[in-house]
Amino acid sequence: MSFLHVLIIPLVVAFIAPLLKPKSATYLSALAFIVPFFTIIYRLFVPGPAEILLVPFSPPIGDIYLNLDYISHAFGLTICLVAAMVAFFALPYMEHRFEEMEVDSEREFRKYIFIYDLYAASMLWLVYSGNLALLYVFMELMLITAFLLIYNYGYGNRRWVGILYLVWCAIAGVLTLAGFVILAFNSNTLALNGLMASGKGVGMIAWAFIFAGMIVELPVVGPHIWLPWAHAEAPTPVSALLSPLTVGLAGYVLLRIALIDYSFIATYRMPILAYAIFSSIYGGFSVFRQTDLKRLLAYSTVSQMGYILVALCLGPFGLIAVVIQYMSHAFGKSILFSSAGGIIAVHHGLRDIRKMGGLHDSIPAISNAAVIGFLNLGGVLTVGMLGELFILRGIVDTFGVNTSSLGIILAVVFMFILSVWYGFYTIRKVFYGKPKSTERLEISRYLYAPLYIIGMISVLLLFPPLSTVLVHGLNMLIGGVVP
Repeated sequence: MSFLHVLIIPLVVAFIAPLLKPKSATYLSALAFIVPFFTIIYRLFVPGPAEILLVPFSPPIGDIYLNLDYISHAFGLTICLVAAMVAFFALPYMEHRFEEMEVDSEREFRKYIFIYDLYAASMLWLVYSGNLALLYVFMELMLITAFLLIYNYGYGNRRWVGILYLVWCAIAGVLTLAGFVILAFNSNTLALNGLMASGKGVGMIAWAFIFAGMIVELPVVGPHIWLPWAHAEAPTPVSALLSPLTVGLAGYVLLRIALIDYSFIATYRMPILAYAIFSSIYGGFSVFRQTDLKRLLAYSTVSQMGYILVALCLGPFGLIAVVIQYMSHAFGKSILFSSAGGIIAVHHGLRDIRKMGGLHDSIPAISNAAVIGFLNLGGVLTVGMLGELFILRGIVDTFGVNTSSLGIILAVVFMFILSVWYGFYTIRKVFYGKPKSTERLEISRYLYAPLYIIGMISVLLLFPPLSTVLVHGLNMLIGGVVP
């Protein structure tokens, strides 16, 4: 079976799963991403063809092909794992949500699983697209399916929130598309291999449009205003994909453009770096002001996306950190949003942190999973530790160790400390302290077992052989391109 066939499986399953009962549909959907996950693991150790041509295309589009390098594999591995595990988590959770909405559970689940599978599959195809035109198609499919999930199954004023999300992401898409169009006519291709080979670079105007679009999509402070609404009011399985996977893919696009031409980042490194550090610290401190658990996690995403933007400014080591921070954030935040969803399902919609405290006594399995999630965000004994080390190495490599770089080093270290700080603050507020009830609740294994699997993989990726093969592959790819 070729890698193309492996990637087609989730798309095919998206149309088959709605024909099945909810449990069977869930298992089939999860399997559709588990198969690519293990295929990717195998390809990390036994590389296959670097490219698979899909359709030869004339300029200014260029060849449509799949790009199977270590960057795509790292992002693809993450998407497959999170999508599969969240599919399991959603089985009892969405049943609970449909009961709240007073709709036919089985009928509505058919619609939900179809959109969910398309949503996750679009992200997977996006990271393997070797042509920016194909990448843009799947980016738009990703945004539309996320909108439909929020609009149909979200909380509160879900239709308004869905439209808010759609409008902001449409702005991001238009800006990015404008950059792609300018790039196509400047270089006569949108194929990544053609752009690399042409030596023409990206150009400052095209770079500026793409950068602006992805800043809105990432997002950092300023354009971030849509994110707390979308993350808080989306159904939790969607939050568990939207925050860790979707927004971080803006970092993937910026990384791909940076590998073609790093001059824009090099030229504007200091203002971008200052903006990124400010955004991360602002997002981190905003966490302490939240009373809604899902909004709290949304502001944590703003802080974590600052990490990715910081890493983008730090040369080859920083670009490796972009990849690893995406993985770490995806693992951690999918666990945390799912933990929040477990609380909502078990405690009848509870989201107000002021009404929590001591929940560890009643739901210890979810409490312990949340700790693993925050360890990922804080870079403690998980793959996130590698990301932070590469960020620090990138600072040293870019600025050296001297009095002028001391301020940057201290600011970035404070970013790292802040993530640990708000993580333990949240754990204490939600799960510890005087319990409201000492009764241990019976909860579905689907609400916590998938979270431990994600957590286990996040720890395994810190150690050989997974960490060594991944870092070596990324270093060979990125170190040979960016000076």
